[in-house]
Amino acid sequence: MDIKPLVQSAVDAYGRAYAPYSRFQVGAAVETDDGRIFAGCNVENAAYPEGTCAEAGAIAAMVMAGGRHIRRVVVCGGGDAACTPCGGCRQKIREFGAPQTPVTMVSPSGTVRLVRTLAELLPDSFGPDNLR
Repeated sequence: MDIKPLVQSAVDAYGRAYAPYSRFQVGAAVETDDGRIFAGCNVENAAYPEGTCAEAGAIAAMVMAGGRHIRRVVVCGGGDAACTPCGGCRQKIREFGAPQTPVTMVSPSGTVRLVRTLAELLPDSFGPDNLR
Protein backbone atom coordinates (compact mmCIF):
# COMPACT_ATOMS: atom_id res chain seq x y z
CA MET A 1 0.00 0.00 0.00
CA ASP A 2 1.26 3.42 -0.95
CA ILE A 3 1.69 5.65 2.09
CA LYS A 4 2.32 8.82 0.05
CA PRO A 5 -1.33 10.05 0.06
CA LEU A 6 -1.51 9.59 3.83
CA VAL A 7 1.78 11.43 4.34
CA GLN A 8 0.63 14.25 2.06
CA SER A 9 -2.62 14.60 4.00
CA ALA A 10 -0.68 14.92 7.28
CA VAL A 11 1.73 17.45 5.74
CA ASP A 12 -1.19 19.49 4.35
CA ALA A 13 -2.88 19.43 7.77
CA TYR A 14 0.38 20.56 9.39
CA GLY A 15 0.27 23.65 7.17
CA ARG A 16 -3.24 24.48 8.41
CA ALA A 17 -2.53 24.11 12.14
CA TYR A 18 -3.58 26.94 14.44
CA ALA A 19 -0.69 27.29 16.89
CA PRO A 20 -0.27 31.01 17.71
CA TYR A 21 0.89 30.36 21.30
CA SER A 22 3.32 27.45 21.12
CA ARG A 23 4.17 27.98 17.45
CA PHE A 24 4.41 24.16 17.29
CA GLN A 25 2.28 22.98 14.39
CA VAL A 26 1.15 19.37 14.10
CA GLY A 27 -0.80 17.61 11.37
CA ALA A 28 -2.09 14.06 11.42
CA ALA A 29 -3.87 11.69 9.09
CA VAL A 30 -5.51 8.34 9.71
CA GLU A 31 -6.44 5.73 7.15
CA THR A 32 -9.35 3.32 7.57
CA ASP A 33 -9.51 -0.31 6.45
CA ASP A 34 -11.34 0.72 3.28
CA GLY A 35 -8.60 3.24 2.36
CA ARG A 36 -10.35 6.46 3.33
CA ILE A 37 -8.08 9.16 4.73
CA PHE A 38 -9.02 11.70 7.38
CA ALA A 39 -6.78 14.54 8.52
CA GLY A 40 -6.64 16.93 11.44
CA CYS A 41 -4.40 19.67 12.79
CA ASN A 42 -3.72 20.98 16.25
CA VAL A 43 -5.88 23.93 17.28
CA GLU A 44 -4.66 25.97 20.23
CA ASN A 45 -6.79 28.15 22.47
CA ALA A 46 -6.02 31.19 24.61
CA ALA A 47 -7.50 29.26 27.54
CA TYR A 48 -4.56 26.83 27.56
CA PRO A 49 -4.70 23.78 27.64
CA GLU A 50 -8.12 23.75 26.01
CA GLY A 51 -6.78 23.16 22.51
CA THR A 52 -7.10 19.97 20.51
CA CYS A 53 -4.46 17.68 19.08
CA ALA A 54 -4.10 16.88 15.39
CA GLU A 55 -4.67 13.18 15.97
CA ALA A 56 -7.90 13.86 17.85
CA GLY A 57 -9.16 16.00 14.97
CA ALA A 58 -8.38 13.31 12.41
CA ILE A 59 -10.06 10.63 14.52
CA ALA A 60 -13.14 12.82 15.05
CA ALA A 61 -13.44 13.34 11.29
CA MET A 62 -13.14 9.59 10.74
CA VAL A 63 -15.84 8.81 13.30
CA MET A 64 -18.14 11.49 11.88
CA ALA A 65 -17.85 9.78 8.47
CA GLY A 66 -18.70 6.39 9.98
CA GLY A 67 -15.16 5.02 10.27
CA ARG A 68 -14.45 2.76 13.21
CA HIS A 69 -11.05 1.20 12.54
CA ILE A 70 -7.65 2.82 11.93
CA ARG A 71 -5.33 0.90 9.61
CA ARG A 72 -2.40 3.33 9.91
CA VAL A 73 -1.49 6.80 11.16
CA VAL A 74 0.90 9.54 10.05
CA VAL A 75 1.89 12.45 12.32
CA CYS A 76 3.72 15.49 10.94
CA GLY A 77 5.55 17.89 13.24
CA GLY A 78 8.38 20.37 13.11
CA GLY A 79 11.54 20.52 15.15
CA ASP A 80 14.58 18.31 14.96
CA ALA A 81 13.07 15.17 16.49
CA ALA A 82 10.16 12.98 15.44
CA CYS A 83 6.82 14.31 16.69
CA THR A 84 5.22 11.34 18.39
CA PRO A 85 1.59 11.37 19.56
CA CYS A 86 1.04 12.56 23.13
CA GLY A 87 -0.15 10.03 25.70
CA GLY A 88 -3.80 11.01 25.33
CA CYS A 89 -3.64 10.64 21.56
CA ARG A 90 -1.94 7.27 21.85
CA GLN A 91 -4.96 6.14 23.85
CA LYS A 92 -7.35 7.70 21.30
CA ILE A 93 -5.58 5.83 18.49
CA ARG A 94 -5.82 2.63 20.57
CA GLU A 95 -9.59 2.98 20.73
CA PHE A 96 -9.79 2.49 16.97
CA GLY A 97 -6.47 0.80 16.16
CA ALA A 98 -4.80 -2.47 17.03
CA PRO A 99 -1.47 -2.94 18.80
CA GLN A 100 0.17 -3.64 15.41
CA THR A 101 -1.17 -0.40 13.84
CA PRO A 102 1.81 1.44 12.32
CA VAL A 103 2.35 5.07 13.34
CA THR A 104 4.70 6.99 11.05
CA MET A 105 6.20 10.32 12.09
CA VAL A 106 7.29 12.65 9.30
CA SER A 107 8.88 16.07 8.88
CA PRO A 108 7.03 19.01 7.28
CA SER A 109 8.68 18.01 3.98
CA GLY A 110 7.24 14.50 4.30
CA THR A 111 10.51 12.77 5.17
CA VAL A 112 9.95 9.76 7.41
CA ARG A 113 11.65 10.28 10.77
CA LEU A 114 10.37 7.33 12.78
CA VAL A 115 7.98 4.38 12.45
CA ARG A 116 6.59 2.57 15.48
CA THR A 117 3.69 0.25 16.10
CA LEU A 118 1.04 1.40 18.51
CA ALA A 119 2.20 -1.37 20.87
CA GLU A 120 5.68 0.17 20.90
CA LEU A 121 4.23 3.62 21.66
CA LEU A 122 1.68 2.35 24.18
CA PRO A 123 2.81 -0.99 25.63
CA ASP A 124 0.35 -3.09 27.61
CA SER A 125 -2.45 -0.78 26.49
CA PHE A 126 -6.00 -0.77 27.76
CA GLY A 127 -8.49 -0.90 24.92
CA PRO A 128 -12.06 -1.80 24.03
CA ASP A 129 -11.29 -5.52 24.17
CA ASN A 130 -10.49 -5.16 27.90
CA LEU A 131 -14.13 -4.24 28.51
CA ARG A 132 -15.67 -7.21 26.71
